Amino acid sequence: MTDIKELLKEFKHIAENGREQIDKYLAEGKKVVGVFPYYAPEEIIYAGGLVPYGVWGGQGPIDKAKEYFPTFYYSLALRCLEMGLDGSLDGLSASMITTLDDTLRPFSQNYKVSVGREIPMIFLNHAQHRKEDFGKTYNAKIFKQAAERLEEVCGVKITDENLKKAFEVYNENRALKREFVKLCGDYSKTIKASDRCNVLKASFHMLKDEHNKMLKELIEALKAMPKEECTGPRVVTSGIITDNPALLEVLDNFNICVVADDVAAESRGFKVDVDTSIEDPYMALADQFARMDEDPILYDPDIWKRPKYVVDLALDNDADGCLLFMMTFNDTEEMEYPSLKQAYEKAGIPLIKMGYDQQMTDFGQAKTQLETFNEMVQLNRM
Repeated sequence: MTDIKELLKEFKHIAENGREQIDKYLAEGKKVVGVFPYYAPEEIIYAGGLVPYGVWGGQGPIDKAKEYFPTFYYSLALRCLEMGLDGSLDGLSASMITTLDDTLRPFSQNYKVSVGREIPMIFLNHAQHRKEDFGKTYNAKIFKQAAERLEEVCGVKITDENLKKAFEVYNENRALKREFVKLCGDYSKTIKASDRCNVLKASFHMLKDEHNKMLKELIEALKAMPKEECTGPRVVTSGIITDNPALLEVLDNFNICVVADDVAAESRGFKVDVDTSIEDPYMALADQFARMDEDPILYDPDIWKRPKYVVDLALDNDADGCLLFMMTFNDTEEMEYPSLKQAYEKAGIPLIKMGYDQQMTDFGQAKTQLETFNEMVQLNRM
């Protein structure tokens, strides 16, 4: 019988020890390629027999990156550049970098003149007009160019056949993650908020077929258990990333059960599969990107679709409220907050906005907010 505690312990170790994972793959003779936010087509890397490694900043100092950025850029970008400058990413053969928000555009250029001298940049400038035929054609073209650049830098061959095999592995990983996320609401005592985050974060530091194997074991073990009663608040989380250990400890202490999420580093990234019936694999990737909706980072002329989607997440999953983690200096999130607030107020569901930064260690204000929120929830349940 699968030991769930041991599995969760292994996921946690992988999530928290990315450098160890890089060294492990390098020792196996594999080449590792960094994947920076947001929504780079990892399958291209995997299809070349390379190891995609998700770079999402994380906790740690910001010293060297300050020489390239003003202080008012959000911490995720600063930490990502810092990791390249402080040796955390040494050994990577290349890095795939996108430009999907106003911070990532200068980030790509700062990377190029600093870290890029040692770790070459595979540059991806997605078209935000994703749905029109011209947008799909353009995106398919830049994805193919990225593959060709990767072949050149890493000395590999990326065939259409291997890309299609990669789609199968990645579609399975996305499906397993979606199933796991859904199960978390039924097993809130076994899977705490921190466990949930670690299981998902570990996939950034592993080959997806390896993550699939572990995740299947965990899902099967959970399904073999009786469902657990949720004693704490059931919430939807929203934001860029929520992997701060101090924050997760606060959520665990309040028995917060994350029943669904609208987080860029979590469900937004695995919501849409690649359509394997499309013959041209690069057009298939462009089609997938075209169908990634309800995301503040991506252009959509229908501005009311997104707030409705986030409210529906709460309604469909019987959530008591939404915890919105607003990353400091992230203009995209700040601009959309009024529409989310209005939509939640109209639905009569609490929306708790919390300031968030990857360097934060003191979440005293969050504790106070959650205490009030928890009391409201308990009163509503009486």
